Amino acid sequence: MFLNNRDLLISLYLAVTVCGCSRVDPVEEIRSLPAATKAETALEVDLQTDWPWWRGPNQDGHSLSSELPTSWSADENVVWSVAVPGRGHSSPCVVSNRLFLTTADEVAHRQIILCYDQGTGQQLWAAPAHEGKFMQQHSKNSQASATPACDGKHVFALFLNAGGLWATATDLTGQILWQTEAGPFGSEHGYGSSPTIYKSLLIVLGDNLTGSFIAALDRQTGRIVWRITRPTTGQHGSFATPVIANIAGRDQLLVTGMKKTSSYDPTSGKLLWSCDGPSEVTANTVAWGDGLVFASGGYPEKQLLAIRADGSGNITHSHIAWEARKGTAYVPSPVFHGGKLFVISDDGIATCFDAANGRMLHKVRIGGNFSASPILANGFLYVVDEQGTTVVIRAEESLEIVARNELGNGGMASLTICNSRIYVRASDRLYCIAHQPD
Repeated sequence: MFLNNRDLLISLYLAVTVCGCSRVDPVEEIRSLPAATKAETALEVDLQTDWPWWRGPNQDGHSLSSELPTSWSADENVVWSVAVPGRGHSSPCVVSNRLFLTTADEVAHRQIILCYDQGTGQQLWAAPAHEGKFMQQHSKNSQASATPACDGKHVFALFLNAGGLWATATDLTGQILWQTEAGPFGSEHGYGSSPTIYKSLLIVLGDNLTGSFIAALDRQTGRIVWRITRPTTGQHGSFATPVIANIAGRDQLLVTGMKKTSSYDPTSGKLLWSCDGPSEVTANTVAWGDGLVFASGGYPEKQLLAIRADGSGNITHSHIAWEARKGTAYVPSPVFHGGKLFVISDDGIATCFDAANGRMLHKVRIGGNFSASPILANGFLYVVDEQGTTVVIRAEESLEIVARNELGNGGMASLTICNSRIYVRASDRLYCIAHQPD
């Protein structure tokens, strides 16, 4: 642990203790000045080989790796494995030779950012972000469920702590550079959204019971550049992760939840369009392709929407290309590929849709229960079930199951696949999988 951060952590702990865990603060909107987000801070990541944030380099669940095994076990194609302290459901992010992960010590009540050598699995450092003031969570959630992001110079992590959503930035040695409360957050189920990077901004979603918001922070300083409110139903929070897609000729910040699918200008937070549905609560990430945004939910409704992304304002009655009530997913994210939409349901059914018209082409029961999202790599879908078995499915209409790979100790985190390696976070271990010589 980094004792040089001790004074910072004590000050932070005392500050948030005053607020308590059950506070209900109004969310104040912050509007950016025209020049506030003009300067683009270059990303020092390799989008061909790195996996710098949730859902990969293009935020669409696609990996560019081609030399990958489809089968492995504890004794086959394992480059290394290492015990991970604490508990968490975040996926690793990988930049250059470093792998970053978050975890929580549920006994000592610490939320921690971890760094490993991605080649050997050696732990390089552990940076404590918060101590005490854990919040209530769902039994399937954790106190470290948001996947970190890295811009090549900084590591960004999100934690729910002391009634607020906190963003923490470290340098690549684990030194904490800044911590900012993006906004108050109240939820009976905890937090699960991951941060998104856009130009000079770190964008975070705070859909919750007391006042939903999206906030954009300056990556260098942690200053809130803009923050806008979102609909709050008062019944449930939501757990989707926003993503940036260049679609319909413009960059769009896309997010579902609170009974809407919404698109924002990521520079300013201005609402571009919104569409009712798919459900009040979503816990996944949209897919997109061929001018359409694909949104799946959820709870209490089950619905899959395909929305044309070139509208403005409320487009509920004008831009829904198709919808489906079967073949939906609540937590796993859909994947678009080659004119098809692939969905893995929470209860283990894989479905292939014609993405243009919504026609169900095929479905296969693969078994198991799923909270992780599938990753597309080298023509296959890789997805791990809650028992720790990774199912490999051919990403074609046939949905052929080509392998089941058991590591056997739980799998709530989505896979990370980059640079010809597959990183599997199990309940208490991290595995690196790759082709190994005979």
